[in-house]
Amino acid sequence: MRVLHTMVRVGNLERSLDFYTNVLGMKELRRKDYPDGRFTLAFVGYGDESSNAVIELTHNWDTEAYEIGTGYGHIALGMENIYDACEAIREKGGKITREPGLMKHGTTEIAFVEDPDGYKIELIQLK
Repeated sequence: MRVLHTMVRVGNLERSLDFYTNVLGMKELRRKDYPDGRFTLAFVGYGDESSNAVIELTHNWDTEAYEIGTGYGHIALGMENIYDACEAIREKGGKITREPGLMKHGTTEIAFVEDPDGYKIELIQLK
């Protein structure tokens, strides 16, 4: 078994695709409209779905926003240099919600960014 994808609901698909592709550097892997159900599924990631976990962006055409809820935590991305990544994200209009640095009570360097719908994304410095 392996993880295939994580799904998040988004209020504006084009805005979210812009964030995940242009700000975080993922690729749009595939997209499909379901007119009878009035929704679109778009998959983004850093590599082919056959060997990489990806993110499914679900856009329900009649819903502009969602409550994040108290159960959601974050999506984690490993980076070679979170300091450079945060600067690049900031330059592209991304919102850094926690600057890079050591995690509380630990030795791992992390940072947090927020996508256009308010979902938290943790950036983790790869050793």
